[in-house]
Amino acid sequence: MRRIPPRLWAMAVLSGILQILPFSIAGPTPLWRTAFCWIALLPLIWALLDKTKTGNPLTIRQGAAISYACGFVWYLGNCYWIYQTMYLYGGLDRPIAFGILILFSLYLGLYHAMFGALIAAFHNRFGRQTTLLLVPFAWVAVELARARITGLPWDLLGVAQVDNPLLTRLAPITGAYGLSFIVALINALWLVRIRLRERRFTRPALTIGGVVIVVVYIFGLRLIANPKPGPTTATATLVQENLEVGAANKGPQPTTQQFLDSFSYLSRYPSRKYLLGIPELTDTQAVFLIRPNDSVQATPAPTATNLIVWPESPAPFEDIDPQFRAAMSNLAIATQAPVIVGNTGFEPSPTNKSGYTPYNRASFINPDGTFDGHYDKMHLVPFGEYVPFKDLFFFAKNLLNEVGTFEPGKHQTVFATGGHTYGVFICYESIFGDEIRHLTQQGADVLINISNDGWYGDTSAAWQHLNMVRMRAIENHRWVLRATNTGVTVAINPYGRVTAALPRHLRSSLRVHFGFEHDVTFYAAHGDLFAYACALVTIVAFALSLRSRFAVN
Repeated sequence: MRRIPPRLWAMAVLSGILQILPFSIAGPTPLWRTAFCWIALLPLIWALLDKTKTGNPLTIRQGAAISYACGFVWYLGNCYWIYQTMYLYGGLDRPIAFGILILFSLYLGLYHAMFGALIAAFHNRFGRQTTLLLVPFAWVAVELARARITGLPWDLLGVAQVDNPLLTRLAPITGAYGLSFIVALINALWLVRIRLRERRFTRPALTIGGVVIVVVYIFGLRLIANPKPGPTTATATLVQENLEVGAANKGPQPTTQQFLDSFSYLSRYPSRKYLLGIPELTDTQAVFLIRPNDSVQATPAPTATNLIVWPESPAPFEDIDPQFRAAMSNLAIATQAPVIVGNTGFEPSPTNKSGYTPYNRASFINPDGTFDGHYDKMHLVPFGEYVPFKDLFFFAKNLLNEVGTFEPGKHQTVFATGGHTYGVFICYESIFGDEIRHLTQQGADVLINISNDGWYGDTSAAWQHLNMVRMRAIENHRWVLRATNTGVTVAINPYGRVTAALPRHLRSSLRVHFGFEHDVTFYAAHGDLFAYACALVTIVAFALSLRSRFAVN
């Protein structure tokens, strides 16, 4: 690696920093900072297409090395919240928590290394201009690998443009991968314009060509059917109990009955105050709005609702507990509304010492008080709900004691009542677009997300998580009702816009208006077809690159 000029390493690190900026760092991402994604890959691509000290193009190994440095920096900055989660909530010592963050970044940085290896191989085989055209295909292929191999498609590049209505029109067709493709393509085209030799009409022609592409893109989108959301004909009550989690949950604990009474009260008496838009994004959105006529009421009155949603939370709710089942039935009957609640589910198991197998479960209770079904979380959080290679991580005893021992669910479930169908996904599952779409395929006309983001503390993760949920709403053209333990509790319309929200770290509940949608988007019907097409192009190009290399040898 001595032949790699220091400037190439510096450019790779710079690219890693620029890739951090379009995403949340502490609070919600201001719109102006999302513009950094349009140049974030430029230094890395430039470095990969540069030459070594000997004047030769980078080898596959060298390309992988400098891109690995970029990936390490990006994961270290984007997922720094892992340190706080492990230290503050997992109860680990600071050095161990920091070590886990470093190992995490070193591991997932390998995907950037894969991208660098691909671009270096293409450069050696096809030359600079063709390689630049292959950049977006390779980037999307690597993002798909993150989802399929490691199972962590956290903050795909396209998610940074969730507030760009011109680009999000692609999401119902291509998913977030289509947005990533456009962003990577623009980064590559910047380099085309910069590196082209100056001729009389070269750059003006390229500029005009870029304008023509944008115009054609805009008019092309107008030809694509883009159904508008239907009327908001229903209301839901989303509960946010704001309970501490893990090692931060100290002191005397309420009884199960006290928890149930508190949740039930919030379900029947939602707050009169709420926010329009994403909390903490701007000063104007940080002002509470008060519902008309509510401020003059001397005492609260129960509010009629079509649905009640309790979050995934650390409260000790178990579906084999008669006290819990009675309370849920009473709430559903009293409000004449279906209830979706996060709880621990148990199924008999002769092989388990306790006689039961635990699940992270969402239970569905009909308005008549009957438990009509449940969904068991299929994608469990590593080191949160199960421990992979537990013997290997013997040094993290404090964390392992906090970790649940849940079993993953085996299939998705939708709940139907009153002529409507509800699809539920739990917490971390929201990052898997290709899985959420199956709920729409099964007939869900509204999506419900229950989550406990209390593990993230006051870091970027809660806001990053929210934007990925918003992308799921766009991809499926569905309202998403999101109830969380500590925030962000919101209603999201089919365009990905937050229509109502509660501030974080507040014990409250939110009454929201929403609608039912029945169309099935191309993405919901066909999934990651676009991403697989990009992967196919990438594989063919890489095979040709290797074939040429072996032929020369």
